[in-house]
Amino acid sequence: MKIKDILAGGRPSVSFEVFPPKKDAPFAPVKDAVERLARQRPSFMSVTYGAAGGAKANTTDIASFVQQCGVPALAHLTCLTATRDSLADEITALRAAGIENILCLRGDAPKNAAEPPPGFFAHAVDLVRALRPSQFCLGGACYPECHPECAHMEDDIRHLREKVDAGLDFVTTQMFFDNNIFYRYLAKLRDNGVTVPVIAGIMPVTNGRQISRICALSGTYLPSRFKAIVDRFGGHPEAMMDAGVAYATEQIIDLFANGVNAVHIYTMNKPEVAERIMANIRGILAQ
Repeated sequence: MKIKDILAGGRPSVSFEVFPPKKDAPFAPVKDAVERLARQRPSFMSVTYGAAGGAKANTTDIASFVQQCGVPALAHLTCLTATRDSLADEITALRAAGIENILCLRGDAPKNAAEPPPGFFAHAVDLVRALRPSQFCLGGACYPECHPECAHMEDDIRHLREKVDAGLDFVTTQMFFDNNIFYRYLAKLRDNGVTVPVIAGIMPVTNGRQISRICALSGTYLPSRFKAIVDRFGGHPEAMMDAGVAYATEQIIDLFANGVNAVHIYTMNKPEVAERIMANIRGILAQ
């Protein structure tokens, strides 16, 4: 099923993200996580592509397994190190696996790499344009606190608008921990003519070490209330699990209460976290 059709239904929607095993790592633990997550009946599950294209061959396999579990899959696809021929091969594999949804991303350059050679795709919008005739449902990423490589929010939104105009059907946000940041961002998108569905990305933080890496990668703003939680409970795994699940649950409930019908949970392949959050909101999703 295409995600644009799921979102068009207007009902509260929760989706999960998983990542495939690294190269030469066993599949069994990831498949076990996918099976448990699928039992929570998410609207769809997305499967990441791997840093710098690493483990990319596993993305199709895990996305196919997601669909075998009865859940629509969204396969991430990056373009920075791809050629038209390599993308054609991957599109053929995704189509053969019955995948109907692709998240179009630029991706990261391999470490110590020079500029992409001529003929390679430099930006996600190039990938969107190349895939638009393919009849896949296309999603993209967006950044409520501005892309870390973009100096001005206005420019970042303009780039997003270019991707939408090129053919995106929906966008999913980077994680945020202050819903007011998302609400202001959503208003700016609508003011600038970005009218496709915007899925709110939520990261449940269940151990204190996560937060340092999150901030280093994305520069995400941490509200004082969230900092206090990490400072108080970050060194105590069970307490941090309880607090992280509670904080993410509160964010999701607030989003639904304010008319945001689509939430994407970055599960980090931890089905126990998703299970606890879904137990907290099951009645809300049933409305």
